[in-house]
Amino acid sequence: MELHDVWFVLIAVLWTGYFFLEGFDFGVGILTRLLARDRPEKRVLINTIGPVWDGNEVWLLTAGGATFAAFPEWYATLFSGFYLPLLIILVCLIVRGVAFEYRAKRPEENWQRNWETAIFWSSLIPAFLWGVAFGNIVRGVKIDRDFEYVGNFWDLLNPYSLVGGLVTLTLFTFHGAVFVALKTVGDIRERARKLALRVGLAAAVLALVFLLWTQVESGDGESLVALVVAVAALVAALVANQAGREGWAFALSGVTIVAAVAMLFLSLFPNVMPSSLNEEWSLTVTNASSSPYTLKIMTWCAAIATPIVLLYQSWTYWVFRKRIGTQHIAETVH
Repeated sequence: MELHDVWFVLIAVLWTGYFFLEGFDFGVGILTRLLARDRPEKRVLINTIGPVWDGNEVWLLTAGGATFAAFPEWYATLFSGFYLPLLIILVCLIVRGVAFEYRAKRPEENWQRNWETAIFWSSLIPAFLWGVAFGNIVRGVKIDRDFEYVGNFWDLLNPYSLVGGLVTLTLFTFHGAVFVALKTVGDIRERARKLALRVGLAAAVLALVFLLWTQVESGDGESLVALVVAVAALVAALVANQAGREGWAFALSGVTIVAAVAMLFLSLFPNVMPSSLNEEWSLTVTNASSSPYTLKIMTWCAAIATPIVLLYQSWTYWVFRKRIGTQHIAETVH
């Protein structure tokens, strides 16, 4: 296996880790409007991800940086062609981080309600747009012979990518609901499980349609295995959720996300960004990659830094592993 193939796999792993972690993160943000009944319950939901949400976003920064360094042509075409949706995602992530920090800075109801609204929309919009973006990457976009995107924003809003956006939106919301059920006690825990069932059923239908569509258009034997794993894991997650086994439900919903993202990357390889105008104009792991020397240096850096990041994040989740409820929320910080 060549180094550019290795880095394609590593970037796939980074995006998979980001969607696994930020997936429930976005889901919890969406649930602040759908699940919480009052201000203390919203505080509970925010507290479930309070110690980890910023760490989860490290995976996005790393994935973007690795793409820039390992596949500069891919990075340039992707960020120029998808400029508007990626800018919207970036703005949402900025607003979301500010909202988490500023919501409780003042006691006025309007102040807190406005920031809660910001958390909801800045979680929902990226959850949808990431599916749209990756749907277009797998489907192929208008790339010319110079590897430049020559389409427009509306070309990205095609039926396939829109279904992909609905899949990530519903799947992340389900992932967030089972995470809330895992991290809370009392009535909010029971309501999270009930909501997870409804959202999970919708996610299962949409995911089946989207993944089968992907398999028919660009899949192979390996992607078919990933499809089966994703669907089976999602069904098992729904069963575990109904049985009150929140830990298993969360792990299996995570397996669903991992398998689904793996299927997309398996369907994509050896391309990194197919051209819908001419197959010969597609960006591949070969023509979009950096020099072998650059990839070699990056491999050594990744080998040293990655274990440190994994150990730190694992320690963070271990420290904040206990369940919380409204009884743990002081009245002054609602």
